[in-house]
Amino acid sequence: MKNFIHDDWLLETPAARELYHGFAADMPIMDYHCHLSSREAAEDKRWDNLAQLWLGGDHYKWRALRSNGVDERFITGNASGWEKFEKFAESMPYFLRNPIFDWSHLELARYFGVFDLLTPKTAAAIWENVNVQLAQPGASARGFMRKSNVRVACTTDDPTDSLEHHAAIRASGFEIQVLPTWRPDKAWAIHDAAFWNAWQDRLSATSGMEIKTYDNLLNALKKRHDFFSTMGCKLSDYGPETINDDAGGRASPRADELYARVRNGGAANAEEASTFRNAVMFESMRMDAASGWTMQIHYGAMRNNNTRMLEKIGPDTGFDSIGDWPVARGLSRLLDRLDQCDSLPRTILYTLNPRDNELLGTMIGNFQRGPVPGKMQLGAAWWFNDQHDGMARQLEALSQLGLLSRFVGMLTDSRSFVSYPRHEYFRRILCNLLGRDITSGRLPNDIAWMGEVVRDISYRNAARYFGFGL
Repeated sequence: MKNFIHDDWLLETPAARELYHGFAADMPIMDYHCHLSSREAAEDKRWDNLAQLWLGGDHYKWRALRSNGVDERFITGNASGWEKFEKFAESMPYFLRNPIFDWSHLELARYFGVFDLLTPKTAAAIWENVNVQLAQPGASARGFMRKSNVRVACTTDDPTDSLEHHAAIRASGFEIQVLPTWRPDKAWAIHDAAFWNAWQDRLSATSGMEIKTYDNLLNALKKRHDFFSTMGCKLSDYGPETINDDAGGRASPRADELYARVRNGGAANAEEASTFRNAVMFESMRMDAASGWTMQIHYGAMRNNNTRMLEKIGPDTGFDSIGDWPVARGLSRLLDRLDQCDSLPRTILYTLNPRDNELLGTMIGNFQRGPVPGKMQLGAAWWFNDQHDGMARQLEALSQLGLLSRFVGMLTDSRSFVSYPRHEYFRRILCNLLGRDITSGRLPNDIAWMGEVVRDISYRNAARYFGFGL
């Protein structure tokens, strides 16, 4: 019987197979958005067993386990590594058609040469086999990146981060670029006054500037923005729930007044907090344009829905979902205002709600501008959408409403150093889509031409777009 993971997995036509094996498979990886730990990359972290590597911080797997009725003790609790892995193996047969099933088996195959299905019967042998391999040279954070042919990995970093681990990576001579990404969301979290004021104090300490006014805040952010540039940063990332009808900008004098009120012990209501967010976000985006960075907006996440579990194990532990806020008018006004003052940087827009694929597919067309091909991008299928159908839907929307050939391709959006097979997953889906169209006559039967498009989407478009010098 053929292995589940095999050379032609997901490739349904001869054209798809030729595109993937001849053009996509060997392309390097440009992971321009991830949540890898720069500390773990600097220290070249190793793992004692497969449970640590796979289950230690992966909320995708945690959600799947909870859905299968597994007790929290075997997910985020104090069960042993083997006990957690055993529960994961027992659950795997129930994950069929969930991306966890595909990703897990792809990771076993690519990093450890294991092609057996993970089941209760095979769990012990796979556990022992992989744990032996994890003790070998190269089975480390940097080793996994090398094995995956990664050229660049862009982490996600707060403006108050010292970036000391990025500096250590650079000083070590590591051949893969691990670069920071500017994520200033905490700067506008004025709705949580205690948290926000503590963060303002951290920013003051990190920037070496007194921060008592709104202008002080912007100046401190600019100083840190400039520092991120010196550390090789070329991207920003913003994660609002939505973008409301406010066009953004300073909103003077309201931003000044809101800042002073909350900095001095007061509070902001929801509408005021939204206005403040848009004001700070707008000013930060102008900094991005001045620095020649690419701006990313990830919107639509409804976070930490389960209050009981939030209080028990904290945020970002697998209790998030897709939100459905209106976004079109607010996003249009934000981009238009940036464009009017010639401060609209290269931009990638990601929606967590797939209903908005076509919305964003048309939105990016409003603000395209030479000489950059594909200056405005419909971002890769993100989070709940980075599975087979979600990737296919995103590719279809971009193909119909924009230019697929200018797409900057896939990313991992992951905290795991063994998540890079997601790029292979994406490339197989891309090649299958194009191969199917070639076979049906929807695209010309010119493999050499289509193959170069595949290479562009897999790697070269991103290398050119972000200017990493590769």
